[in-house]
Amino acid sequence: MEVLRSNFRKSIPVISQAIKAATFLAIDGEFTGLSNLSRVENSLDTPEGRYCKLREGSRDFLLIQFGLCAFSWEAEEKKYIAKPFNFYIFPQQFGRHTPDVRFLCQSSSITFLSEQNFDFNKLFRDGIPYLKPYDEQKLREHYENKHAQQDVTSPSLTTNDANSSGSTATSQKTPVKVPSDHKQFVESACDKIEAMLKDPESKCVGLPPCNGFQRKLIYQAAQQRFKTGIHMEATTNEKKQRYIVVTKVNESEKKMLEEERQTKDADDIETAVGFSTVIKMISQSGKLIVGHNMMLDLIHVIEQFLCPLPHDLETFKSTVQAIFPRIIDTKLMASTHPFKDLIPSTVLGDLAKHASTEPFNTDSVVLDKDFSMYDNSVEKLHEAAYDSFVTGKSFVGLANFLGTFQEPPKETVFPGSPLLEPFMNKIFLMKIEGIPYLNLAGSDLNPSRDHVFYVTFPSDWKYSDILNLFNPVGYVYVSWISETEAFVSLANKENVDKVMEELDCTDECYSIMTYGEYQGHCYNSYNEPEYQYFEQRPQARKRSREEAGSVNSSSLEPQQKRSHSSETYEEVEEGEIVDSEVCNSPEPARKRIKSVDKMFDEPQKW
Repeated sequence: MEVLRSNFRKSIPVISQAIKAATFLAIDGEFTGLSNLSRVENSLDTPEGRYCKLREGSRDFLLIQFGLCAFSWEAEEKKYIAKPFNFYIFPQQFGRHTPDVRFLCQSSSITFLSEQNFDFNKLFRDGIPYLKPYDEQKLREHYENKHAQQDVTSPSLTTNDANSSGSTATSQKTPVKVPSDHKQFVESACDKIEAMLKDPESKCVGLPPCNGFQRKLIYQAAQQRFKTGIHMEATTNEKKQRYIVVTKVNESEKKMLEEERQTKDADDIETAVGFSTVIKMISQSGKLIVGHNMMLDLIHVIEQFLCPLPHDLETFKSTVQAIFPRIIDTKLMASTHPFKDLIPSTVLGDLAKHASTEPFNTDSVVLDKDFSMYDNSVEKLHEAAYDSFVTGKSFVGLANFLGTFQEPPKETVFPGSPLLEPFMNKIFLMKIEGIPYLNLAGSDLNPSRDHVFYVTFPSDWKYSDILNLFNPVGYVYVSWISETEAFVSLANKENVDKVMEELDCTDECYSIMTYGEYQGHCYNSYNEPEYQYFEQRPQARKRSREEAGSVNSSSLEPQQKRSHSSETYEEVEEGEIVDSEVCNSPEPARKRIKSVDKMFDEPQKW
């Protein structure tokens, strides 16, 4: 079901009912960009460092399409009934009391969406607006103040007794003094109101267009001069100019007009809040949320619709848990035992195909008859609703496969099953050695990196220069940070002490520090107010390259081969930032991943 601004309000009951009836929900997002940082993810990032990079690199982009698919189990049919919703989302300013959102676009991302037939006309013309709770509260306060200002019977605006005492005085506002250059304009407006009241044939009068301050003065003067019998309301003419319409009313008419105005204002607020209502419904449902490689999805949902992203990882994890207490990432599931040997590619499109074939089975998933836009003959990858649908469908296939390990085998594994606990609240982390996931509900993995060194060097250095430098300590793996920085990992961890012994010479050519020293600096930086992740570089100890010796090209070949020997390749998935060495190759883009025997503690018996 496609949901735009034009049919959003009408679709809310359908969306609400689908969420309430769901056994679990699957989500997906499309963005205007992925990262605005020159330095990309590194295989030796810590979870804290990776979060800071993603936070700083992605927060200025927008989530512009959101896919939600509700999966409801029908016991009689023994089927999951799927209802996918495709939301186009675009910010809209509602007067000066809501944000005029500024955002970035990344050309490669926009080109990619265009190639997938993304409809930008729908986005800009009919995208659903949204407000964060803080901005919603500000808008509501604005309307409350406007109602008080326009109410001609309000004691806070009609009383001119500055000497009142007691509690009454504290609740009343002192009238604004009319500046001399505005007196004639205000008096002229009041004269028009009086002429309208005296004319039995006249029902209403429109005052000249004016700014907000002038309207406030007119409200105040009219309320002091005409105690009853009029209704005042600001409106906009065809030239987008604001002016006041004054209507002659009796008490019953006045009450009816006030109710109509408040109903209209409530509708305006609801329209402005827009898609944020859906996020609230998802959060309040408490249902299991399933996504695929969903770190960016979570970051954008929080930043765009709920609250500013926390500065530190632990607060971010707590925030996610408060909003979505139960999450499963299908990319993490597919990347670990017992699935990884059966699924050669965890890219969403490939995963969906693998999960629908033996030994997996997704026959229990069918589309609702009113949501048949994605039948089996239609593939619309990178449309958010379709991606959420195939994500949820893949999850069903993977979860039910776990049931085959039981005695007797379980045909269906539901979201609350203990079999899914190893994957619960763990989010896939892309290309971090030894840390395949972010644990939202506990401590993250902390593999030893005593064999890793942070190295800085001249910008004209190449891979072979780093190998030359570390030749005295054997084979190494190089993980580039930028053109002047890299992490260097020793293949033989017993040679850690030799690095200090063999390379410990003072020189201005390069510098080396241990991974622990590097992270100590970064940890202090993370906790600085308004910290920008890449503003500072650790001050490493300078060491000489001179005594490292030189190695001829033939002696480098084994090292070069060894340095890549533990790497395998997999097709690039949307949302991944590819190794620059791979990108510069004439071959199709591929991402590098380390071979990992075991991603996390798994049950001995599924």
